[in-house]
Amino acid sequence: MSDQEWPELVGETREIWDRNAGFWDDYMGDENNDFHNLLIRPATERLLGIQPGEQVLDIACGNGNFSRRLAELGAQVTAIDFSETFIACAQARTTVHTDRIAYQVMDATDRDRLLGLGPGRFDAAVANMALMDMATIEPLLGALRQLLKPGGRYVFSVMHPCFQSAETAKMVEQQERDGEIVTRHSIRVSAYITPMTYKGLGIVGQPVPQHYFHRPLSVLFGQCFRAGFALDGLEEPVFDLDKDAKRALSWTNFREIPPLLVARMRACAG
Repeated sequence: MSDQEWPELVGETREIWDRNAGFWDDYMGDENNDFHNLLIRPATERLLGIQPGEQVLDIACGNGNFSRRLAELGAQVTAIDFSETFIACAQARTTVHTDRIAYQVMDATDRDRLLGLGPGRFDAAVANMALMDMATIEPLLGALRQLLKPGGRYVFSVMHPCFQSAETAKMVEQQERDGEIVTRHSIRVSAYITPMTYKGLGIVGQPVPQHYFHRPLSVLFGQCFRAGFALDGLEEPVFDLDKDAKRALSWTNFREIPPLLVARMRACAG
């Protein structure tokens, strides 16, 4: 099976995110997201292991939530997003450590623009919940291999390809067992191995549906390996038992099925 990319959808994807950016910024704010605060951020911070003074590239930074966290940890951050609206929101929300964050409007699918940031400049790079929104990731991975210092690390988080796509469905079942009613949560998977694109809602109520680009693990990591990266860290975070669920199909009820995957890739020598 050959890898599939959708470069013809880059322009439309950018237009969609420019239309949704203001809504997402209002909804997310600085802290209003359990997925980010309880799952994505802790795992990403562990795998990144930021040291004060390090140069870090934040890819698809959105409203700059994690960029500001990186600066708080002492990093010098270059934060990029292809949505002008998102970058404007990020700049407006950044009121501290302004000397540690440089925001730029930049398309992460444009290899040449990325390389203009400077080969061998960065100690680390991060892309939070971005790759499944990108029509093509090969240009980014190829550029990152050159932008990172030898041994530099690249951490990304995505919706877990095995358990979140257009071909998966959440299920709740009840059964009687030993005189008690037991509720079980599960995922039905109808298709997985074939890369696909589809539209969906990241947040209910957003102005327009966004493109999602499903890549199975073999494709996702295969592209990283061919670009010269090795996998040396992996987490599949789930909500713990202390988090109450407000809806039957909330991911907080799926204690054994991770909605996210967070991986650390290391730039290979040579």
